[in-house]
Amino acid sequence: MTVRAVFFDVDFTLIYPGPAFQGSGYRDFCARHGVAVDAGAFDRAVIGAATLLAPTGDVYDPAIFIQYTRRIIEGMGGSGPGVAAAARDIYDQWAACHHFELYEDVPEVLRALHAEGLKIGLISNTERSLQSFATHFALEGLFTVAISSFEHGYMKPHPSIFASALQQIEVGPEEAVMVGDSVEHDIEGALRIGMRAVLVSRANLPHRCPAHVPVIRSLRELRGVL
Repeated sequence: MTVRAVFFDVDFTLIYPGPAFQGSGYRDFCARHGVAVDAGAFDRAVIGAATLLAPTGDVYDPAIFIQYTRRIIEGMGGSGPGVAAAARDIYDQWAACHHFELYEDVPEVLRALHAEGLKIGLISNTERSLQSFATHFALEGLFTVAISSFEHGYMKPHPSIFASALQQIEVGPEEAVMVGDSVEHDIEGALRIGMRAVLVSRANLPHRCPAHVPVIRSLRELRGVL
């Protein structure tokens, strides 16, 4: 079946967090709320908190992400009454595009796909305004549909968010491909509804991706596997 539409995840697929969401940034956020943390413990704390983001396919709930952020702060040694406020502050700022950088391969690949006549969409588990995302990174006019779990209500891998995106872009699942960095959220969610999928593993980390799903390290490899 010919591919007519390509959907992309956003965070860690098209953009990555800048210093504000690294160890030093967490330290600065926490300091504003009277919480002392060890910036050097950030990577270990992120790994320790990862289980809180296990996919449930449930409704979008900010409390999940705030609790995840709180667990990172605690893993960095943070404690006291300011932890909750710091976690909420970090969660709120995650929606601000200026804290993020666009992967350098993104503009050329998206524009090339668009020039070929493929429909391009975004499906993201975020509260970020995807309209603001497109404007901030000068990607206006490339996306036929952009759907966030915050607006839709359900999070990936729930089938309804994929079904809604397909309906809005007016293609069948067999004609669409989902591209993302999460096996659990992006790949498995797309496969369950009958879409194809491509995993982006930029750091080439271990993963449990189904054998028939292509794995790429750069979006420049995408056209070759569609």
